[in-house]
Amino acid sequence: MMTIDTIFTPWVSLAGGALIGVASVLLMLTLGRIMGATGILAGVLTPTTHPDTGWRLAVLAGMISGPLAVLAFSGEMPEIQVPVSLPMLLVGGFLVGIGVTYGSGCTSGHGVCGMARLSRRSIAATATFMVTTGITVFVIRHVLGA
Repeated sequence: MMTIDTIFTPWVSLAGGALIGVASVLLMLTLGRIMGATGILAGVLTPTTHPDTGWRLAVLAGMISGPLAVLAFSGEMPEIQVPVSLPMLLVGGFLVGIGVTYGSGCTSGHGVCGMARLSRRSIAATATFMVTTGITVFVIRHVLGA
């Protein structure tokens, strides 16, 4: 079984978090919209219920083109490791889809935007995400030994 090493990158993480925060604030200031990734994607996939697909496509294009920006500045593509099989990715994606449906949003919508607005629902959802993540990592690494 493959062991996953976690590399702590405080400065890169801080910069990434700051960029996400600035983008969220700018989207709220300019369009009055919340930057939740699943809501943005849902608006593109169901344009009849969300007529404002232009800005949604722009945000998704920015998310997808991020590695190309890294290539332009550093000269190399960022290394991406996916230490699980395709079936596990599909199961994980399905479970995330169920979670964001029942949780009425994802970590970016609740954790970044909702908590900044002091939404009780978002605070509860984010706490649930964090506890569930901690339990999952503990079970995978210490119980299953992966």
